[in-house]
Amino acid sequence: MRNLVNSWRGRLAAAMGAVALAFIAAPACAQSDGYFKGKTVRLVVGYTAGGGFDLYARMIAPYLGKALGASVIVENQPGAGGITATNRMMTAAPDGLTISLVNGMAAAFGQFTEQQGVRFDLAKLEHLGTVSGNPWVWLVNSNTPWKTPQDVIADKKRLMWSAGGPIDGLSDGAAFTCEALKLDCNIVLGYPGSNDSALSVGRGEMDMMYIVDTSAVNYVAGNQIRVLATMSRTRSSIFPDTPSIFESVNVSPEGAALLDFHATAEKLGRILVAPPGTPADRLGALREAVKASLTDPALIAEGKKTQRYVEFTGAEETRKAALGIVSDPTPEQKKRMIEILARVEKK
Repeated sequence: MRNLVNSWRGRLAAAMGAVALAFIAAPACAQSDGYFKGKTVRLVVGYTAGGGFDLYARMIAPYLGKALGASVIVENQPGAGGITATNRMMTAAPDGLTISLVNGMAAAFGQFTEQQGVRFDLAKLEHLGTVSGNPWVWLVNSNTPWKTPQDVIADKKRLMWSAGGPIDGLSDGAAFTCEALKLDCNIVLGYPGSNDSALSVGRGEMDMMYIVDTSAVNYVAGNQIRVLATMSRTRSSIFPDTPSIFESVNVSPEGAALLDFHATAEKLGRILVAPPGTPADRLGALREAVKASLTDPALIAEGKKTQRYVEFTGAEETRKAALGIVSDPTPEQKKRMIEILARVEKK
């Protein structure tokens, strides 16, 4: 299994490296002859208001509207951990007036594992760029006796993990963690967004959750939840005093391969997409506006102040990175992934 996962990880790393070397920004496109001026653009978020994706979208919207000369409104369409909203993007009117902020990692996982309910295709959606790809962390209820991951492992308790859909990052991150560390887990689906998942942990209804650090910072503020570890090789810049999982636990080679792969996939982060078939001139204008917005020093500073960090990646590089996960896995690797993700169940 180690060779299987390492092979997969190697392919993804090579693909992303090649993209980084080969990527050249596309020539500037026409601004659709002022097509967007005075119009309203819907920025769809597949999660409830108040969650990490929603907060990012609401931060970005004014800057994107300014760059387009349009009004950009955020529209929440929660359901199935973001699947519902991304599915709708496949059939949304390709007029440039509907775009979506998508969990890129979860979308890629859902597609290549042929998750039930997934009807979108990352190869057909139009990519506008990546907003951020931050590390993810392991959160626990502050009233639990666990101070380190090693405490959890030693406890041997059946662990209740809070999640939304089967591929929402929360659930697959928990599944990878449980498999890598050989934990006895019950990964419970059904929470409409990360905010609701965090509330369930804070109330003690659930023991723990897996979430990106930029969202975690909002949930630990009330002292009902604390960060147990960063789930990658390096520490989170937001929680610099919290050790990484590799500093905390002597992870087996197979477990390390799984954690490393998931950490690599997490870098897809928050991606912006438009419906298939969006006219080239409007798509070009959207991409230019996204780039202008996400590289605006004012937005970057605002994000840093609120700990919602922005690290722009271009449209073509984003697309190639996503397809590196969707297209590269072998049948054996797909089978292994499905086995891991089968650990989740409905609430």
